[in-house]
Amino acid sequence: MPQPTPEALLRSTFGFPGFRPGQADIVDHILAGRPTLCVMPTGAGKSICYQVPALLLDGLTVVISPLTALMDDQVAALQANGVAAAAIHSGRDRNDNVEDWRRVQSGEIRLLYLSPERLMTGRMLAALDTVGPAMFVVDEAHCISKWGASFRPEYEDLGRLRERFPKARLAAFTATADEATRADIAGKLFGQGGEIVVHGFDRPNLTLSVAPKASWKPQLLDFLDGRRGVSGIIYCLSRKSTEEVAALLRAEGYHALPYHAGLAPEVRRENQERFMAEEAVVMVATIAFGMGIDKPDIRYVFHLHMPGSMEAYYQEIGRAGRDGLPAEAMMLFGLADARMRRQFIDQDGEDGEHIRREHKRLDTLLAYCEATRCRRLSLLAYFGETGGEPCGNCDLCLDPPTLIDGTREVQMLFSAIVRTGEMFGTAHVIDVLRGADTEKIRARGHDALPTHGVGADRPKPFWQGLVRQCVAAGLIEIDIQGFGALKLTSDARAVLKGERTVEIREITAREAKAKRPRKAIEAEAAGVDATLLGALKAARRELAAQRNVPAYVVFSDATLIDMAHLRPSNLEQMASVNGVGPKKLETFGTIFLDVLKTHA
Repeated sequence: MPQPTPEALLRSTFGFPGFRPGQADIVDHILAGRPTLCVMPTGAGKSICYQVPALLLDGLTVVISPLTALMDDQVAALQANGVAAAAIHSGRDRNDNVEDWRRVQSGEIRLLYLSPERLMTGRMLAALDTVGPAMFVVDEAHCISKWGASFRPEYEDLGRLRERFPKARLAAFTATADEATRADIAGKLFGQGGEIVVHGFDRPNLTLSVAPKASWKPQLLDFLDGRRGVSGIIYCLSRKSTEEVAALLRAEGYHALPYHAGLAPEVRRENQERFMAEEAVVMVATIAFGMGIDKPDIRYVFHLHMPGSMEAYYQEIGRAGRDGLPAEAMMLFGLADARMRRQFIDQDGEDGEHIRREHKRLDTLLAYCEATRCRRLSLLAYFGETGGEPCGNCDLCLDPPTLIDGTREVQMLFSAIVRTGEMFGTAHVIDVLRGADTEKIRARGHDALPTHGVGADRPKPFWQGLVRQCVAAGLIEIDIQGFGALKLTSDARAVLKGERTVEIREITAREAKAKRPRKAIEAEAAGVDATLLGALKAARRELAAQRNVPAYVVFSDATLIDMAHLRPSNLEQMASVNGVGPKKLETFGTIFLDVLKTHA
């Protein structure tokens, strides 16, 4: 019997009529035996790119994944499509692991999911020697690079695979890697050669917004107002703030759950499972939460504190809107967050080059926060995608800022910094500018400085905003060793001498409040009966609960929306719904037909 084409297998196993843009080329690279690193945006269908080749190759495919929950969800999704897959990890019963390994040895299992820690043990490598894997797939491949957003030392050891199994194909996938990180990943995994396929970083369904942090509680509650019926993630910097925010939201009637490394493992697991299975849940979390979270209907990601880099930001906002429907990414930022991030970098214990590089990455994020033109273009430019038109869907496109000549005010600020010896933080410098009468100012004689009071006609929020813009523009540095003292860069000296002008974004009182995007964010696709879609989701939720799997394992939101559009009345018509393969048609087809008939 001739081997099916990748397109035929995609239809017959997964129920998709064709590959998404870029997928077919990646499948061809892998089947041709070329080591391949694929960088694809979240929601672009990375899993299909290695699952289809795995089913066409003669032999076992080993998928290396960093999280047991992610492995289990991937295996459940494959099994729902009739694919023989298994995960072996410490969270499963030992007898189940032993039985699945026997199925691997017999050739029954086509895809085996393992953590890097378990895979790279001498015992597992020796066992795989007897099997002769056809392919190794490294998921979340950015974890292999110290330049990436989520470096994990145990991933570095995966570079030994190409020598241990020279006949096996190698593929790696990530959604988050700048140019330097991509080169580092490929070098460590492939050595010389290999393909790097960058499928783009754009997520056009995400509305990107940033606001200066003024009073975070009203800013957060204002954003959440009207979003009670959808799921979202709120990222916090510390365990303490995570608990505080979760308690605040519960008091306001939200179904909010905390998630951080200080919680007992069983509590974290329960909260994650509830977030994945239930609707309208708000997960308040540190960065401990997120990798491998494949809940398609997350409608927003709210950063209460600045993330550590553009890569981390992109990775975290990528958890929203995986179903392709509109979703929002909102970030609050302030200089206190920037100072804290710089302290984290300096205390990291890494070499000087690593520290310098991480500071530069944080500088880039600050510049993004204070951007004056399309945020999407700024974000894509960081990852090497230049050109393109403004998105029309970020806060700066929807409500463009007014740019003015701020040279005079910037010179006042710089003069105050220099005349106080570049030894003080933002609060004291602003007090000097505004002519405050404080003990600290009197004790140091700063009330006698020529700059004392020259900025009294401007409110404190104006000067705070100006400091932020100058930090983002590389004109001011925050000296962490100097307890947050403001220092001028060489570029700032030129401004102070009148050799250079500075254009700034107009700072108004309205900046104190996080603006709501003008675009209405609707969770449902236009033209679909909301009652019918709700009934289809309810049936899916019940089936997922019975099987103890995430809802998307039964059917994705996109499949239910297509079902609501087409309204099939028999199994033959149901088979034409996008995402309904033969196995799912057999298992779930009649159940969903009954729902459709009830709401005919």
